[in-house]
Amino acid sequence: MLDLAPAVSAVRSFNRAYTKVIGLLDEGLVKSPYTLTEVRVLFEVAHADGDGASVSRIREDLSLDAGYLSRILARLDDEGMVVKGRSADDARRGTVMLTERGWAVFSGLEERSSEQIASLLSRLGESERGRLVEAMAQIGSLLKLDVATSRDVILRGPRAGDYGWVVERHGVLYATERGFDETFEADVARIVADYAGAHDDQRERFWIAEAGGRRLGCIACVRRETGSGVETAQLRLLLVEPSARGLGVGRRLVRECMDFARAAGYRRMMLYTVDGLTVAHRIYRDVGFEIVHQQAVEMWGHYLVEQEWQLELTTTA
Repeated sequence: MLDLAPAVSAVRSFNRAYTKVIGLLDEGLVKSPYTLTEVRVLFEVAHADGDGASVSRIREDLSLDAGYLSRILARLDDEGMVVKGRSADDARRGTVMLTERGWAVFSGLEERSSEQIASLLSRLGESERGRLVEAMAQIGSLLKLDVATSRDVILRGPRAGDYGWVVERHGVLYATERGFDETFEADVARIVADYAGAHDDQRERFWIAEAGGRRLGCIACVRRETGSGVETAQLRLLLVEPSARGLGVGRRLVRECMDFARAAGYRRMMLYTVDGLTVAHRIYRDVGFEIVHQQAVEMWGHYLVEQEWQLELTTTA
């Protein structure tokens, strides 16, 4: 039988310390007259679409008792912070929206909360802040707390540790999903090392997709010597974490790579891939790439079909 007692004790100890640090034990959140639950309800209402937040959806998302939520909304209504209504699609479904006063109060709470966290983070150096954010992202991933949406994803240049992550994630994901052996990871390591060791900032670029401090994917654009006289860019190292698939991260990375190549003056873009990568191939086709050559090869512990795809950048996909 597993002995979970030490881990349980460690998690509970951390929770006690962290809730005290960020003020969750105070009578009101961020020195306000509102409890944590009330502020979470305000947050849900503030981030609803233009028709208002569904009361039933708030109850489900926050796992609140119907009576408890009703009392919270009644208090906010009495204070002129929200206005109740009915859904235009279903008159049986209650909705709630923030009033002008509600927006003012919520904005103040958001500002004070951000200031509180900024004060906490200001005690740390840049590298320590990075480690903290990465550790929190790992906690969220392990406990399946991912709540990232496409709006949360940013594309940025590589920082310390990113190149190692690119190699490691390629090795792990392709071994898990395609059964590629260690020679695949070695090839990725060489590509990454070549780029990190020497590249032209004006003509070559590397991107990391990130949300909430967690890396979600990557891609690179490098110069390709073709001997044809046509300035050609090569798309390399496209990868999207399984947890981020469905957010449009891969398509966004490919578009970013293409836009950069056009702006850098390339006339053509090419890439190498292998058969079986259905989702990536769909993206390539959708943005205008076409297969120009393919051949059977033996590599990475498998018999594969290697494909060369090309895209003329002088036309808009």
